[in-house]
Order: sequence, then structure tokens, then C-alpha cells
Amino acid sequence: MDIIENALANARSEMDAVLFRTAMSPGIREQGDAFPIIAGGDGRMLVGQFGSFIAGFLQAYDGTVEEGDVFLTNDPYMCNGAVSHLPDWLVLLPIFKDGRLINYAAMFGHMTDVGGKVPGSLPTDARTIWEEGVRIPPVKLYRAGKLNSDMLDVILHNVRVPRWNRSDLNALVAACRSAGRRCVELASRFGDDEFHSAQQLMLERTRRAMKEVIQRVVSEQRQTFEDYICDDGAGHGPYTLRCALWREGEKAIFDFAGTDPQAPSSVNFYLNEEMFKIFFGALTISLFDPAILLNDGFYDLVEVRVPSGSILKPTFPAAVSCRTHLLGRIFDIMGGLLGQGSPQAMNAAGFSDSPHLMYSGYDADGKWFQLFQIGFGGIPGRPAGDGPDGHSLWPGFTNVPNEFVEAYFPLRIETYETISDSGGAGLHRGGNGLRVTYCLLSDGEISIHDDRWLTYPWGVNGGEPGQRSRKELVRVDGSRQILPSKCDRVQVKSGDLLFFDTWGAGGWGDPLQRDPAKVLLDVRRGLVSVQGARRYGVVLDTAAVDLAATTALRTEMAASRPPIGLFNRGGTLAELKARCQAETGLPVPVTPVWN
Repeated sequence: MDIIENALANARSEMDAVLFRTAMSPGIREQGDAFPIIAGGDGRMLVGQFGSFIAGFLQAYDGTVEEGDVFLTNDPYMCNGAVSHLPDWLVLLPIFKDGRLINYAAMFGHMTDVGGKVPGSLPTDARTIWEEGVRIPPVKLYRAGKLNSDMLDVILHNVRVPRWNRSDLNALVAACRSAGRRCVELASRFGDDEFHSAQQLMLERTRRAMKEVIQRVVSEQRQTFEDYICDDGAGHGPYTLRCALWREGEKAIFDFAGTDPQAPSSVNFYLNEEMFKIFFGALTISLFDPAILLNDGFYDLVEVRVPSGSILKPTFPAAVSCRTHLLGRIFDIMGGLLGQGSPQAMNAAGFSDSPHLMYSGYDADGKWFQLFQIGFGGIPGRPAGDGPDGHSLWPGFTNVPNEFVEAYFPLRIETYETISDSGGAGLHRGGNGLRVTYCLLSDGEISIHDDRWLTYPWGVNGGEPGQRSRKELVRVDGSRQILPSKCDRVQVKSGDLLFFDTWGAGGWGDPLQRDPAKVLLDVRRGLVSVQGARRYGVVLDTAAVDLAATTALRTEMAASRPPIGLFNRGGTLAELKARCQAETGLPVPVTPVWN
């Protein structure tokens, strides 16, 4: 079983290698915005990354599944949320051996553009999914091995960068076919029955392990937590996400009753219950037992209840293109829930978002260019230590190298650095956010999609919240403009500077307990300023710690501060709104009115 398990894990890695070497768009080729899966014949994931979307696809598809077929879809409403917005194109390949279905391989990747009203296909002001791009129902891209080229031509006729889409789609198919070959090889090597039995044992082993984890970390007592996304880009917000968690026997129950209704704009997230289960599994495994293999074997131990018509389960044809803010916030919600039962094992907030930048127009040669790029923020302070600085929410993502961006797009990266003091102070410091300064070298337009500009990534166990995100445009004429966190079609001129600051994560534990030597090291590395060291009660004298002054300052701070709570959100919503408006001059969102 270990040999087969590791062989499948290697086949999943080979899927990534094939994809990244053959895709054209920087979002997939360089950033890694794709999610592979190898599943059994019943659609249950055996190996993969934050996936488990095959079951949702199969439940929605009522046609035949035959050898040589390759399926394609991108419509959340037609695959039970297996993908959650139109830019994610999902390819599903049934794997046959000797005429019998033995496995599935699947992968979805984020396309740079799928049509719609704005370049990048993430319109903030969309009111329906019709405005967001071409909708592809579950269809056979290949039928019995033959490409449906006419259908593909129609799809590509509706996107702005068809060459990239065609190449990326071919790469997704090639990646799935590589997994198919490996599964057939394994079944031939070990025998069909042994190969199938090993897969079942993999699922059962994960179920046993997750059963023990759930018993330890999920209480029978109902626990509730809520967080917010700051706004919907249309002037409304914050929107409340509320979730309760408790255990009934072996089963963990997540109930999102009390979550706000769906938004009129595109920030809605069609949350597939099976996808949430894999999020829960990934988080708990990483926190409590990283040796557990992440697969679908534990799904019967988790029940997820999401109210229909909520911002996490919108009704058709609600817009969903900008669902990333809620997708990121789900991980903060889970951390806040699980941590109440085990405060010393919880993370702070910081898996808060996945900020996007789109930049498009015509270059000096009159050729169309279109950049889609994902930014990184701080990762939460945690029981084991400090949060990483400037890291992606998704563990497999990497930044697009600045040299690549500058070579292929009309812009120059002026600065790429962590923002000193942006991580929340704590015994374990929250990760700092990033500042990327773009010098735009062609006239065009930009779109920005971000959050955590109003609410803070909260700290825990005495840790302080992280810094909020901020976007500022400095025009070539010297004028300055603070940009909303969600905006489209902002006209820019050659020579304009965009300062793209992401959020810092919350800190973990009492900052007055942090080793002064670590604070000094952070200062030397530029992660904390000399003034920022005083948040930890540390006084620096040139290049050394003033121990006497530090002891006195820490004693004074400990005596004057309020009692330490489990969460530190930085203030009430009313206080955060007032503070944010004073700092940025941007209008604060108002509470939405629902019909």
C-alpha cells in the first residue's frame, strides 16, 4: 500500500510538472494557479491539493462516461460548485483499463480571461453571472478520443487571449493523461484487485486518523465564531460570516446559519460542501498531524450546512467572479472555531485573502497585453512560531518572478519588499505583508481585487492584529489617489506608480513574552522597525537591547493594558470604520439592505 500511495503522490506531482512546463499564461505557468486530483472510480480523491471536486461534477452530470472521453466545465451552478467561478476551467478524465473504469484524473486552472465585461473576467460590479464571461456547461471536450474542435472554437472566440486559453487547456488535458498512464501502469504492475484494495485502505486509514483528530479537537459543546469581508465593491458591507461547530458522536457539524444573504455584486462564493470538507481536513491535518495523507476518506465524519440564498450559497444567476475574498476568509473562520476548543493550538488570522491585480491595454507596438497576478500577504502567527512573511494563502503557489513580468509586460517593478511592522506583534510574530511598486509603462487600465482594508486580521492569545491592506496610485503628474480595494477600469498613464500593499497577519501570544534577542534580529532584518520594537516592550540602544529600559517598559505596559483576551480584532466595527475613513479618506461601506 505504501508503494502504491507514494506512486500516486508522484503521479500527482507529475501532473503539476506537465502543466507548468506546457501552459502559457503566467498565472498557471509561473504562479501555479491549478489544482490536481487523482481519484478512485467512485470519484473520491486519493491524492490532490485542496480539491475533491469530482463528486460535485459527477452528481450534476447525467450523460454517459466512456473510454476516451474528456470533460470540461467552468459553470459553478451546473456542477454543484465543483468550481466556484468562470475563470476556473475544470478538466475531468475517466481512466479505463481493459474496458473498465478504474480511476479519475482531474485538474482545474485559472484562465487569464474568459470574456465578460472587463479584462480578466472578474467584474466587481457584475450583478449576474451572464456578465462574467463564457459559461461552459459540463460537456465532452473529447468524445471517444476525438476533439470537439467546433465547440472549442466557439468557446475561444469569446475570450480575449485565446492562444493562452487553448495552450492552458491543452496543458490541463495533458496533465490528466499523464496521471491516467501512471494509474494503468500501477494496476498492470500490482493487479487490478490489489490496486483497488490499496486505494480503499488509503481512504480507510485517513478516516481512522481523522476520527481521532475530530474526537480530540471538536467539542460536543456548540462553539460559534464570526468574521467579515469588508465590502462588496458596491458600497455595502461588512458582510458577516457566522459558523457554529460541534460534534455529535463521531461527526463534526459545521452550520453557517446566521451568515448574511447573498450580495448584489460578484463577491458571492458558491461553497461546495465537499470542498469545505477538504479545507477542514487540510487545516486540521496541518495543525495536528501532518503525517496523515489528505484524501476523501473522512467525509462521512463531517456535515456541512450552508443556507441557500446566503453569500456562501447564492441562487442562480447571482454573480460569483470575485469570490476569492470569501474563499480566503473561510480559513480564518475555521481557525477561530477550532481554536476555541484548543486555544494553545490555534492560529491567528491571516489566511484572509488572495489579492488580484489586472493590467491591460496596448503596448508601444500596438499589441494587446493582459496581466493577471496574485499578490501575497502575511501568514498568521502560530503555536509553533512566527508566520512567514509575504506568502500565498495556497501552499503550492509561488510568485511570478519580477524578471518574467518585466520581460513580457510593459511595467517595471520598482520595489518588492516586506512591510516593516505590518505583522501583528506577539510571542510569535504575524507575517508581514508585501509592498510591490509597479511603474506602469503603457497607457491602459487596471483592476484591483482585495479585502482586509477595513477589518484587521485578528491576533490571538494576546497577540495584536496585523496591518490592513492599502492601494495607492501616484500619477505621473504627482497627484496621489487612494484606491478602493475593489475597483475596475481605473485608467492609467505611462509613468504612473501603483503601490500595492497587502495585509499583515495577526500575532500569537503575549508580545511582552517575546525574547528581546528575536526582536533585535527582526529589526536587523528590516522586519520590525526600532520604534516597532516598543510594541514588544523592547528598547534598543543603537545595535543592542537596553535590558534595563526593556524591563522597565515591559513592567509599565503590563500594568496599564487591559486583560488579555482570546481574540484581538483591533476594535469594534464602528471604531474600525471611523479609523479607516480618517486614514484613507475612502467612504466606508454601509450595511446592505436585503429584500
